[in-house]
Amino acid sequence: QVQLQESGGGLVQPGGSLRLSCAASGRTSRIIDMGWYHQAPGKERELVATISNSGVTHITDSKKGRFTISGGNVGNTVYLQMNSLKAEDTAVYYCNAKTRFVPCIECNPIVREYWGQGTQVTVSP
Repeated sequence: QVQLQESGGGLVQPGGSLRLSCAASGRTSRIIDMGWYHQAPGKERELVATISNSGVTHITDSKKGRFTISGGNVGNTVYLQMNSLKAEDTAVYYCNAKTRFVPCIECNPIVREYWGQGTQVTVSP
């Protein structure tokens, strides 16, 4: 089991910045990837950014140049730095972690996914 605790959301004006944090606890040694998703009202949850435990990052196209993901490295805290925020960035932001565990030499890997409770980001004048 992995538990994820997000923090850092809030209200910010257009053009402003926020930094979200996600602290992982529990079986963090099994984490292979962490990331952020967001869900706006009436829309599906969408990928924002991911970082692997080897430090490889991915930012969705609509956030490139404005958002940066950092941290990770097997089980500590992941950050999402959000700059030049726009009204369309308003959403609930969820932290995500994927784990991989092979219980025996001849066993198939077990991959699981965990979510935080979400933190609201509102961009408004």
